[in-house]
Amino acid sequence: MSYKIIRFDVSMLSLLPRPQEPFEIIGKLIPIYDGREWKIEEELFDVPYEKTYPNDTFDPMTYIDNPNEAAFLAMLDGKCVGSLRVGKRWNNNAFIDDLAIDREHRGQGVGTMLMDAAVAWGKEQGPHGISLETQDLNLYACRFYLKYGFKLGGIDRLVYTAPAYRKETALYFYILPQ
Repeated sequence: MSYKIIRFDVSMLSLLPRPQEPFEIIGKLIPIYDGREWKIEEELFDVPYEKTYPNDTFDPMTYIDNPNEAAFLAMLDGKCVGSLRVGKRWNNNAFIDDLAIDREHRGQGVGTMLMDAAVAWGKEQGPHGISLETQDLNLYACRFYLKYGFKLGGIDRLVYTAPAYRKETALYFYILPQ
């Protein structure tokens, strides 16, 4: 398969927003802070289950011809199979707003290609680094970000206070210049 990563433009308005697809919850990342740095462990669940987040609500026009926001699409044979949205934040970091890949294309390198596009965009904008937030229960995503080179920078146990999310902890990952 030959995936192609393209920057979202006005001709692609019908491709965003994309519906959320289920992902498998196999365990969770357990962050441990020793006062200086984060260490991580994993807890695998005896019985995996699937989770689907509500569909994103955002205006795709925000990502068109905007020097502070960009969206990238992963295309295969004319079909969008993944997307990533990124923007420049107050701290001069690029922040990944969302990374989504269709189930049948996960594990094929699409996430890495989309992340490479976001990192390249961020370097063009001159941000200090790149960051994102995910949940401790999204262990596959946590593993991907760590393998890509992100480091855990912090957690927030209060972000997900709605009843449907109370079992989740927000994890903040960063890639900062050396």
